[in-house]
Amino acid sequence: MALRSLSLVVVVVTLRESCFGASSHSMKFFSTSISDPSQGQLPHFVSLGYVDDQVFSYYDSHSRRMKRRVSWMEKVGKEDPQYWDRETQIFRGYEELFRVNLQALRILYNQSEGLHTLQEMSGCELRGDGSKGGFIQYGYEGRTFITFDKETLTWVAHDPQAQIALRKLNALPGLNEREKVYLEEICIDWLEKFLSYGKDTLLRTETPKVTVSSRKEVEDGIETHVCRVDGFYPREIDASWRRDGEEWLEETFHGSVAPNADGTYHYWLSIRIDPKERSRYRCHVEHGGLQEPLDLELKEPTNSKSNLGLIIGCVVAALVLVCVIAGIVVFFKKRQDDYKAAPTSDKGSSSSDQGSNQMV
Repeated sequence: MALRSLSLVVVVVTLRESCFGASSHSMKFFSTSISDPSQGQLPHFVSLGYVDDQVFSYYDSHSRRMKRRVSWMEKVGKEDPQYWDRETQIFRGYEELFRVNLQALRILYNQSEGLHTLQEMSGCELRGDGSKGGFIQYGYEGRTFITFDKETLTWVAHDPQAQIALRKLNALPGLNEREKVYLEEICIDWLEKFLSYGKDTLLRTETPKVTVSSRKEVEDGIETHVCRVDGFYPREIDASWRRDGEEWLEETFHGSVAPNADGTYHYWLSIRIDPKERSRYRCHVEHGGLQEPLDLELKEPTNSKSNLGLIIGCVVAALVLVCVIAGIVVFFKKRQDDYKAAPTSDKGSSSSDQGSNQMV
């Protein structure tokens, strides 16, 4: 699969997940180049290929070979025996291009030698509504440098120094048209092919497990309820708090959708409410793995009155146990004193040994 043929003098990308919006499936490539003589143990160029959140290909300047990272990519090599050699040659060219561009950027910014970074992110997406999208972004030292607008067929500078690269790129005959074709046609075709290869994992559906836990604040009596959604796939999910059937945003907090070790995802959201209004609230969850939306009602916090009685009971039990232990210690202390005060026996050691094992 040919990515693109770029003649860039300066490039970089800000890695922003927000570029994909609410896409259902995406293919993207992250490439990073570093320049620092002291970092000899690390590859100076690395490129990763992703389908959705799964790494499917990897290249670095140490091995100088494009390698697969998932089993379903074996099908590519079987259908096209030259695929991996072709990709290897392409990325060797990118490795050299990034090295030259990184040097040019350092000079452009009038910087000394040392650690500098050049990054690129590019890819395409198939959104849930059937529409398609694509993006190319470059950046330098972790900041956005220049991006491609495929709708206007122009490059957009995000830094004064980027104006030089912008003029060069926009002046290259046919480059912007080729970039648009890659994003809207070639990239999408490969994404659909990869989805078919890895459909057992990429197109599967895992039903979310939803639970609600609660606690009551001692200071103000306000209740905190946490709705946890776990083990779902694909990533797209709609979870919210509802009051009287309407989405409620006040006093609500939430985390980010995060991956689990098995490739599924988890998410949480919490809310603080007056316990008198508990019956008005629900945790609302919509996901492709659910036949219909879930609405979980809130329950009385388990750490309220019932837990208080349990805590008091445990304290009483602990005090009783301490008293019992103290009584046993006093008993054996008294027995030891009585033993020391008894007359000395003139029997043999064998009788005294037997007597030492007696309980009373």
